[in-house]
Amino acid sequence: MTKQEFFARGNEYFFLDDPKEAAAYCWEHWPEDCRHIIQVASAVCRNEFLFDLNHDLERTWEPVCFAPQGLVDWEYRPDSDPEFSYQFNRHRFFICLGQAYWLTGEEKYVRHFLRLLTDWMTRVKRTPETEKTAWRILEAGFRGEYWGKAIRYFAQSPLLTDEIVDQFCRCLEEHAEYIIQMHSPYRYMSNWGILENHGLFEIGIAMPDEERRSRYTGIALEHMEIQARMQILGDGVQWEQSPMYHNEVLHCFEDVLLLAFRNHIPVPETILSAVKKMAYADLAWQKPDGREFMTGDSDDMDIRDYLSMAAYLFKDPVLKSGGRPRMDFESVWDVGIAGAREYEQMEAVKPDFVSAALDDSGNYYLRSAWEEKANLLHFHCGTMGAGHGHSDKLHVDLVIYGEDVLTDSGRYTYAVDKGRFAFKNPDAHNTVMVDNRFFTVCKDAWECSKLCQPVKQNYRFTEKYQFIQGGHLGYLDVPGGVMVNRKIIWIKPDLYIIMDEMYTGDEHTYQQYWNFSDRGSVELSACQPVAEPKLPGPEQAGNPDPTIHKGLENKRYSLEEISTGPVQTALFTGKEAQARFFFMTPGSGAELYEGKVARYYNRAETRQGICVKAQKNGFASLLTVIQGGQAGKLSSCQVRKLPVKSALKGIYYPPSMAEALKIETQGKEYIVMICHQEVNSPTDLQEADGCLGYGNVIVFDKALTDKAGTVLCW
Repeated sequence: MTKQEFFARGNEYFFLDDPKEAAAYCWEHWPEDCRHIIQVASAVCRNEFLFDLNHDLERTWEPVCFAPQGLVDWEYRPDSDPEFSYQFNRHRFFICLGQAYWLTGEEKYVRHFLRLLTDWMTRVKRTPETEKTAWRILEAGFRGEYWGKAIRYFAQSPLLTDEIVDQFCRCLEEHAEYIIQMHSPYRYMSNWGILENHGLFEIGIAMPDEERRSRYTGIALEHMEIQARMQILGDGVQWEQSPMYHNEVLHCFEDVLLLAFRNHIPVPETILSAVKKMAYADLAWQKPDGREFMTGDSDDMDIRDYLSMAAYLFKDPVLKSGGRPRMDFESVWDVGIAGAREYEQMEAVKPDFVSAALDDSGNYYLRSAWEEKANLLHFHCGTMGAGHGHSDKLHVDLVIYGEDVLTDSGRYTYAVDKGRFAFKNPDAHNTVMVDNRFFTVCKDAWECSKLCQPVKQNYRFTEKYQFIQGGHLGYLDVPGGVMVNRKIIWIKPDLYIIMDEMYTGDEHTYQQYWNFSDRGSVELSACQPVAEPKLPGPEQAGNPDPTIHKGLENKRYSLEEISTGPVQTALFTGKEAQARFFFMTPGSGAELYEGKVARYYNRAETRQGICVKAQKNGFASLLTVIQGGQAGKLSSCQVRKLPVKSALKGIYYPPSMAEALKIETQGKEYIVMICHQEVNSPTDLQEADGCLGYGNVIVFDKALTDKAGTVLCW
């Protein structure tokens, strides 16, 4: 294979049309990225390797350095975590060398690209041993993309000879045949299958002869069509429940679509539909700062580039609203200068939805607006998502005024001996545990010895209020069994009521975790209960039917049982946001603790958390109210528990049946009634503080009405 033969097809069939113009565009619009890429490439020339690009899957923080004039050790593994070796052998830095070449015009980047490429091809042979390291099949898929993109940066250099091109082409063919050979049913469900086959497709596009090109791209599309049907849920979420891997899969599909369009290769409608739904899932869960939630094995990553590319591919102005005004640095090199200019001219249109229920995956997003300083709550009640999922049933993330308040833990590491479990277990998430037991139990870095069935339930979005709920069956195996359910009520724009319900007949201890952003501080203080007027006994409330709610009519419930002020409060203060937490459960106690969060792989930071503990016999509830606002401008807020009674029989319900809240803030007075079971039998209404209604969850704005209210759940 000669160089002329390999590069016979024009740039219009590949990613980059004019590298010189792309370099000029990036210097104009992305100078910091240009300098960073040159820094990375220059370090590679010195045999220094640091993985700090935006989408490096396993980032590192200290460079690994080999002798400047010596050979690199392609099998090098710095510690017990093999991820450095895997990332090293993907060769993403080859693209950096190509970009630096066009950004500077310096031939040294060509020389070192060829030095490293030929060294790897000569010394790293595929054997049963290297198939577990440098030739692991996943890395072969990555190289299909990275090698194919990198080689074309150097097409015009005289240093790239016929001999090197011939060796390169034969090695690409070996990669393609290896990917085809390794195909198995496992690849239909694993993100590995998509990463491998997208590499096969890109190798196919690089092939100068039509026969191989058609074979490789055809097999890849056949596999990816099945993978799209099996891996992408109806709501567009990749089933492994990790936004980072969702987006890695999305990137692979986007690359394939771009090359397929440019080579006039028909793409199955299944793939087109799945990719667009994946992009809209990204839009639904995108935080106001353009980043993803750290759900499962995810880092704190900006996802606007993925949305920009999807908007460009589908010519979709709504998707562009979640992307950047112009193509980001990396995407410019992928779509070329013509594509970058076309994207710039596209209109951006805000979505016709604000909140979103991705109920196939069990992810719900309550959003106040599509603005930078918006509020956004994420609730998860779905499958774990295999190895990349965490023990996060009923977990909530909370963004107030555009800033993280409650966050997920991130992933930190894949090595068990470096603390893998500490970031996967339930207490690293904002959820509830029973008897200090885990509802999902990790077996090793990827498998579990116990899983947990989610129980997805109804939700309702209205103009002023929104409601979501879900439960799980992870504690049915404890003595007596416990079914856990979480109800979330949002009073727009910044009041959140979180009611955790534990249905059981036995005595248990409960631990409710709140893990805060590492970028703020938390103060926890005690608050004295506020006494209510003494409740009338049933003998003073008319003549209730003695056969109704047997046992209730002869008991007067104390203030501690039925009507108190907040037990404790906490205040989170960040740079932009504040949030006040009211822990409303009598008999509970809140404690501050020190936890960890990892926004990036291999880097953990200290953060504060609060654990609310309670011991209850029979049904139990943990009630929390969260008030959010701008830092320094958080308005006063009064929260009080109220009794709920039968309006027609005059019987006060115990807290195990129904509870109510009064919230007073900013001149508003809200009454919220929450029933834990059916209470109206026969014909009846619930009453709290003079408000009358029928329903499982009801919200009253007392300035508007004290009758009926807004029912969020029947």
